[in-house]
Amino acid sequence: MPGNTAYCLSKGGARMLTRTAGQELGPKGIRIVNVGPGAVATPINTSTMADPEKMKVLDTAIPLGRMAEPSEIASVVAFLAGDGGAYINGTTVFVDGGLMHSSPGL
Repeated sequence: MPGNTAYCLSKGGARMLTRTAGQELGPKGIRIVNVGPGAVATPINTSTMADPEKMKVLDTAIPLGRMAEPSEIASVVAFLAGDGGAYINGTTVFVDGGLMHSSPGL
């Protein structure tokens, strides 16, 4: 994502922290799972959502063609916290409609 070095560095650090903490804490029964949301219809994206041209560029970059709703991220977190996620540890789950793989540098 050209122009977003600090952002990318922080996200990479969070992924590595998740992997390491999962290995260190797993034997104690503590699971560590990072959730990597993509573009979500929340106040942080108000300026993008208010601009039809920016939304068109963003929606085009997301393979599923749209921003996520907050409830879609929440449902993944609820799954991970429940019995369904009981054997998931030390990883990042991306809930981004495939955006990470396109890396548009928006």
